Amino acid sequence: MASFVTLLLLLFLPIQPDLSMANITISSSLTTNGNMWSSPSGDFAFGFRQLGNSNLFLLSIWFNKIPARTIVWQANGNNPLPRGSKVELTASNLVLMDPKGLPIWQANPATTVISAAMLDTGNFVLEGNDSRTYIWETFKNPTDTILPTQILDLGSKLFSRLTETNYSKGRFELNFSNGSLNLNPIAWPSEFPYNFYYSSRTYNENPSESGHQLVFNESANIYIVKMKGEIAQFPRWGGINYTVDNYYRATLGFDGVFTQYSHPKHSTTSQGWLPLQSIPINMCTAIFSDIGSGPCGFNSYCSIQENRQPTYDCPPGYVFLDPNNRLGGCKPTFPQGCGLDDGLRDPVELYELRQFDNVDWPLNDYERLAPYNQTECEKSCLHDCSCAVAIFDGSQCWKKRLPLSNGRYRRTGFSRILFKVRKEVPAGYCNIRSEKEKPVLLPALLGSSAFLNVILLVVTFLILFRRRERKVKKEGSDPSISGSTLRSFTYKELEEATNGFMEVLGRGSFGIVYKGILKSSSRNVIAVKKLDRLAQEREREFRTEVNAIGKTHHKNLVRLLGYCYEGSHRLLIYEFMSNGTLANFLFTLPRPDWHRRIKIALGIARGLLYLHEECDFPIIHCDIKPQNILLDDSPTARISDFGLAKLLLSSQTRTHTMIRGTRGYVAPEWFKNVPVTAKVDVYSFGVLLLEIICCRRSVVMDLEESEDEKAILTDWAYDCYVGGRIHLLVDNDKVAMDDRERLKKWVEISLWCIEEEPSKRPTMKMVIEMLEGFLDVPLLQPRFPFSSSGENQSQW
Repeated sequence: MASFVTLLLLLFLPIQPDLSMANITISSSLTTNGNMWSSPSGDFAFGFRQLGNSNLFLLSIWFNKIPARTIVWQANGNNPLPRGSKVELTASNLVLMDPKGLPIWQANPATTVISAAMLDTGNFVLEGNDSRTYIWETFKNPTDTILPTQILDLGSKLFSRLTETNYSKGRFELNFSNGSLNLNPIAWPSEFPYNFYYSSRTYNENPSESGHQLVFNESANIYIVKMKGEIAQFPRWGGINYTVDNYYRATLGFDGVFTQYSHPKHSTTSQGWLPLQSIPINMCTAIFSDIGSGPCGFNSYCSIQENRQPTYDCPPGYVFLDPNNRLGGCKPTFPQGCGLDDGLRDPVELYELRQFDNVDWPLNDYERLAPYNQTECEKSCLHDCSCAVAIFDGSQCWKKRLPLSNGRYRRTGFSRILFKVRKEVPAGYCNIRSEKEKPVLLPALLGSSAFLNVILLVVTFLILFRRRERKVKKEGSDPSISGSTLRSFTYKELEEATNGFMEVLGRGSFGIVYKGILKSSSRNVIAVKKLDRLAQEREREFRTEVNAIGKTHHKNLVRLLGYCYEGSHRLLIYEFMSNGTLANFLFTLPRPDWHRRIKIALGIARGLLYLHEECDFPIIHCDIKPQNILLDDSPTARISDFGLAKLLLSSQTRTHTMIRGTRGYVAPEWFKNVPVTAKVDVYSFGVLLLEIICCRRSVVMDLEESEDEKAILTDWAYDCYVGGRIHLLVDNDKVAMDDRERLKKWVEISLWCIEEEPSKRPTMKMVIEMLEGFLDVPLLQPRFPFSSSGENQSQW
């Protein structure tokens, strides 16, 4: 049996040498002027890649036929070279040299070089006299990526980048040694590895039972081969639906997640790499150690996004040490610690405690006080110069000092996370300039009479400018609109930008949306929403929308750029979304990719969570439907049309209003004389989630008589779920059915969202946690979802 398995394995292993190659002769060279060595198919290229807009270059290999030109190997990530550098193939070596001819990096083959080649597999090889083997190859000297047909032997390593755009060795390492594949955090900037946060656990005291090779085979499957030939799969990591029309790679990301990706070879859009599977499943909880910073930098916290990749943020009163390196940790924006102010002022005058729940730093406690109430806990931290954070759990007070480590998003229940933040930053803090930055021009100018003339001219100009500005504001803006970052447009500007309101993008409940082009703006393509004129009611809607959206900023919301408030004209100016509406995406053939639909659904959920709980003034959207979800270039889902939004004061959770929304998405409470809550959006999201799952509209009236049961999507979905016929909902979509566990769970979540009784629906935060697998989905009850009587085991 073992020999049979070995025979099957050999069928998947690459045969060397690869016949698809074009020899590179001795004395050939490349410089930073843009020439390269391509593989025969043109899929891969070897040469110099410029780093952004800098004057620095990497010697690297990249996918050459896709817009991203994704780098899969590089020689000098720790030492990018300036323009004029050169790589040369000699009889003894492949040498990278700086402009002065000094060697920076060498391949160091074992024997004399005869030629080199860039292969169609993405492997760059040096050949010697023995044509059956390569004397050096990039596949045996990887950086952060492996490719199909590549094999890692024991002792091999992958190193993450420092950041997405910085190719220096980063904070994580994939180490295939001692029979197991391990992922380790690194004590950067040293190379000391901490304990692993993931292991394949394929080591065995019996060498024949232990891991021997890590294989990425021609069918894009990744697994470990034991010494005796048996295959060991990673837990929760299976085979993929391989197609020759896709490129594949597996990369240890700068965030420490080892992810397998695919990318269409002949895509006509700007579609990026699609993640297929990752380890660990949740990077934020994978690392927990009393040494090191944890999954992210000190004083920051980690959370998982819709694509299951981690993201990092700072707590209140803290900012990133390096905005370009979100793994680098956070620092307070105010001085902190003992020895400040010399006890001359009451700490209560200097500091306040800001509540920041559902984020946890499980270590760093240095004191526990009990029994304590919250007031006593807050007072203790305020008067303790070492205390940076206080956690009150109902009867105990835990105090923490900096630096904070192992930060992660986690539901903390009743516990209150209280960050100690200084009310006023002392003058000069964070504004101290170095000697090189000190201004030297001003003293010289002050001694000059010419400077006084300049001042006079400037003051005169400012007076005239402010008069004109006040005139423009009087004519074209509304002082009651508080979105200070919004631009006030004149009606004439918008009329010119839209060519007389010529091209209609869509029609909504309160007006028509037109496409426009601003000639003098970096955001030159815009969407202009021209509101109908219905006197006072529309005035109220206009003010509501501008005030609400002007203060929101989230990647899953359409951004408001400005407005026009001139005479009887009321217009809103949005960023233009190039991929149209979710309705156009979902309800056309062919059926959109399942993984894209997953990403879109999670994006919408996150946008709603932001509106309900995370922006300054909670907002109920009131009209969630596919026509109000737009898609950008990515495509990322963006919630639009806040014309129906109902603002809640910070102390409110309910509001009375007239019936709003669209048939098929309206929650039952709209038709009752009761206050509505954010749960109306949860209901609409439940319907929308079913539409995303099924790629069909919520109400379809023109069906054959035999298909009448499908007319109302919510009813049909429930019948299919109860009858064990979920496959009908996705019309036997193979990719969705391969993800059956998620499919079943998401149908259950959607059915919970459309429960008739609002209190039985989850909040959007709970919806996201269930969608992402961090919260179990409760068992559905009989006669669900439209049961108006009986007890429910789970109350939200």
